[in-house]
Amino acid sequence: MSSSPSKILEVFDNPNSERDFVIRIDSSEFTCLCPLTGQPDFADIHIEYIADKFCVELKALKNYFWSYRNEGAFHEAVTNKILDDLVEAMDPRFIRLKAVFNVRGGVYTNVECEHRKEGWSPREVVSI
Repeated sequence: MSSSPSKILEVFDNPNSERDFVIRIDSSEFTCLCPLTGQPDFADIHIEYIADKFCVELKALKNYFWSYRNEGAFHEAVTNKILDDLVEAMDPRFIRLKAVFNVRGGVYTNVECEHRKEGWSPREVVSI
């Protein structure tokens, strides 16, 4: 596997596909460029998903994030693009992605989007 920017999201078989379980991934190293000024934008990316048949491979995900470093992208567009690419690669039962962009000019941007596979519904939460 390469250690360079790549738009390829590699996956592996879900080892427990019969069970709903949550996978949480956090990255504090996402960067892209403002499409208007060319200045860098920095974000923390938070992903929560319930896999179906496939899970995303973490080094491939890191290289995928890295591929945005020199690309201009509005926060709203890039967050939804990342979600779309993850859905295409994994076809998860459920996925939520939140991008928390660092302040610039006194303005913080948080973008949150999600996808739910058709026909899937979460199990009832058990409180003990």
